[in-house]
Amino acid sequence: MTSKRHVKDRNITSILLTFALLILGLMYLFPLLWFLLSSLKPGSELFTYPLKLLPKSVTFTNFLDAWTMLDFVKYFMNTLLSAVVTTILTVIASATCGYAFAKYKMKWLSIFFICILATTMLPTEVIMNPTFTVIRKLGLYDNLLGIIIPSINTATGILMFRTFFSSVPNELIESARIDGASDGKIFLSIMLPIAKPIIFTLSIFSFQWRWNDYIWPLIVLNDPNKYTLQIAIRSLVGAENVNWSLLIAASVISIMPLLLVFLAFQHWILDSNATSGIK
Repeated sequence: MTSKRHVKDRNITSILLTFALLILGLMYLFPLLWFLLSSLKPGSELFTYPLKLLPKSVTFTNFLDAWTMLDFVKYFMNTLLSAVVTTILTVIASATCGYAFAKYKMKWLSIFFICILATTMLPTEVIMNPTFTVIRKLGLYDNLLGIIIPSINTATGILMFRTFFSSVPNELIESARIDGASDGKIFLSIMLPIAKPIIFTLSIFSFQWRWNDYIWPLIVLNDPNKYTLQIAIRSLVGAENVNWSLLIAASVISIMPLLLVFLAFQHWILDSNATSGIK
């Protein structure tokens, strides 16, 4: 009798927790749903009172006007180039640094790693001024390289790879060395393949960070032909009036690549075979 009551109580608890998580998920989903549906409304419906979630008349004119007005192809290519190149270099730099910090036991490396982690405690605004000075001295002002190079190293990515590589048994590396493998071959042929979940997780995060970056490109880029998408969308905001229909539609278009990247690579994050080579 006690066992049945225990099972019943556990089922009730599970149902309540599921219901609570469902409510919480809907609370997070509601603003996004409102945002997407607002992009389908004509301007006359955006601020009607009382506010309504569903549009009375669905229109796609906002998307066509935003695409034509902003020359999305040019800004898409600028943003895509900077985001993809930065993501690739970020993964390479983070993986190599994380492997060195995890598997090479040197005191100065530990101190260096602590210094890297300490940078996460600095507000971005603190390092913008010296970073901008360096970029200008290198002649990278008003150049896409000026927004790519400072964004390569990230303490978050290094920490992710260091934590993962630290969980890999040293015996795996020692056995590879006994077989005659060099450190470079061990890293490329053994460590990187088993770190695929970390690679794709960091790739998604890095791509998202660089795609949505606004402040740093705004400081570095001056030529409108080199603007990234976020700066271009900001141009829709006038000094006295804002075309909210175009602004919302343009924002929806800008987040579509992020959604596609996440849907394409999310299964790698949940890869259950992440440690299949460690046996």
